[in-house]
Amino acid sequence: MKIERVEIAANKMMLRKPFKIALGVITEVSNLTIKVITDTGDFGIGEATPEPLVTGETLEGCEAALKLLADALTGEDPRQLSRIHSIMNQCMKGNGSAKAALDMASYDLLGKSTGLPLYQLLGGQDNQVETDMTISIDTPEVMAENAQLFVEQGFTALKIKVGLDEKDDIERVKQIRAAVGPAIELRIDANQGWRAKQAIKMIEQLQKYDIAFFEQPTPASDIDGLAFIRTQVNQQIMADEAAFVPQDALSLIKKDAVDAVNIKLMKCGGIYPALQINSICEAANIPCMVGCMAGETNISIAAAAHFVAAQKNVRFADLDATFDLAVLAYEGVVGTEKTPVIQLNEAAGLGVKQKEEVAQ
Repeated sequence: MKIERVEIAANKMMLRKPFKIALGVITEVSNLTIKVITDTGDFGIGEATPEPLVTGETLEGCEAALKLLADALTGEDPRQLSRIHSIMNQCMKGNGSAKAALDMASYDLLGKSTGLPLYQLLGGQDNQVETDMTISIDTPEVMAENAQLFVEQGFTALKIKVGLDEKDDIERVKQIRAAVGPAIELRIDANQGWRAKQAIKMIEQLQKYDIAFFEQPTPASDIDGLAFIRTQVNQQIMADEAAFVPQDALSLIKKDAVDAVNIKLMKCGGIYPALQINSICEAANIPCMVGCMAGETNISIAAAAHFVAAQKNVRFADLDATFDLAVLAYEGVVGTEKTPVIQLNEAAGLGVKQKEEVAQ
């Protein structure tokens, strides 16, 4: 089996409502769907969701990177993931979203060639993944109302976006905890919105609301700040924007800067490097979460869910991106309806296919 060509399609989608985090406001999302077609007639699908606020990638840059990578991979066996990534990394640095698209399409082909769903191919047994639901920044009252609604829809874990105003952030968390009660797990994500000393003060004030962990409280470049925070508070600190690739995870662990790491396929370049990050963390007794970018569809969410289902060290899942989209061009694994449990199907590969009306 050899890669013959890669088809690329650009997509722009409006979110159902603006998604606000400390880094900015997102109203429209863009992504690229790809189809890796082989000389046997088989194909695998993948998706790149560049996020300028997080990865620095743009749709246009990602498309250009995909074309260069596709040329470099033409004639290669997509099932040889180690070689695929070696070629991509020799071709260019960074560009995690573009590499992730080709990675998941290759895994889709690998699964199809073996007849196995990806979670089984990766060594997993459980075909269900429970995700949290993210509450974007709004007034404390609106965020509390949304939290209560999500709990009514079955979610048992909520991720609260903060990082803009200290007083408002405290009130947001206070009202959300009052609205959902003590049984719901709350996770705080500041998206780099605080400085180290400020983060310590905020964590000390918020910890009484029984917070599971605080995600990326400081700027991604301030690893020493993360390490300092851990010496001052008795709370779990998770890295997100500070952890893109396996080398980042290793550096964070060496500096004793984290209690957990958030892996995102669009940051690291796909499932293959995600496995490396998780292995590094597992060896250091550091649990992982798998998250997603705004605008990811069920193609990449399926890839991430398969990965989560197969990895015992991945303790948390934040795979709610499709719930903010009005429509999906593909079907399978997860849709736009808010549901806390992602049910992986038994179809070979990713288990996602293009909707018939779209294909026609």
